[in-house]
Amino acid sequence: MPEVDLVFPRAYVEFADPADDEQVFRCDLTWLTSSFMCIFGQGCQGIYADAPDTGCCTLGAHFADKDDESRVAGFVAQLTPEQWQFHPGRTATKADWVEKDDDGERKTLTREHDGQSACIFHNRADFSTGAGCALHGLALEQGRNPLETKPDVCWQLPIRRTFRTVERQDGTSYTEVAIGEYDRRGWGPGGHDLDWYCSGNTEAHVALEPVFVTHEAELTELMGKDGYVELVRHCEAHVRSRSALALHPADPR
Repeated sequence: MPEVDLVFPRAYVEFADPADDEQVFRCDLTWLTSSFMCIFGQGCQGIYADAPDTGCCTLGAHFADKDDESRVAGFVAQLTPEQWQFHPGRTATKADWVEKDDDGERKTLTREHDGQSACIFHNRADFSTGAGCALHGLALEQGRNPLETKPDVCWQLPIRRTFRTVERQDGTSYTEVAIGEYDRRGWGPGGHDLDWYCSGNTEAHVALEPVFVTHEAELTELMGKDGYVELVRHCEAHVRSRSALALHPADPR
């Protein structure tokens, strides 16, 4: 069975944020020690069956905030027609790559090409660079990590960070920062209708090293350097002690 059920036993760890005594990290050890890896271009079927080459870029990316959009804008200005299939041929304005959804939230524009709609920055298979994100390609050309050039949601996926306020019995409270798997449910009700999805799919659990190692840059950005160091300590302890029952069900047995 390629894709596992959404509900299964998971192991979690909680620890204080070394950089903020009002925050506590709650981390999904089952996910973070799994063998997941992005297989875009290596078997990824795309979230819609009729658009396998666009991966999860079909719907465009919502910006986390104004800073996220502003950061991306600086890199959009650096893209050339040789790097970006849908380059306007002049200095790009935000009207060329930003739109609002039905709720008024700002996101990257989607563009139809050969009957398939996808993010404006997603170069298609018939482009000289092949299928893939123009902003991702720019980062690699400049020797950067793609998390510097891409919208936050793009480089975070399929890691999910959420925040909630937890009230203690003594009347005090703290902010819980959860770090876990961005599974189908993270997409909202429509996530259950996706034709294919990677995070719980056995086809994508083929990495030689666990997520907490392969996604060091992303986790460090999400948790801070000290938070990541503490996470590694807990993940390594979990790997040493876990039984087969503690494995992510999509991992090879």
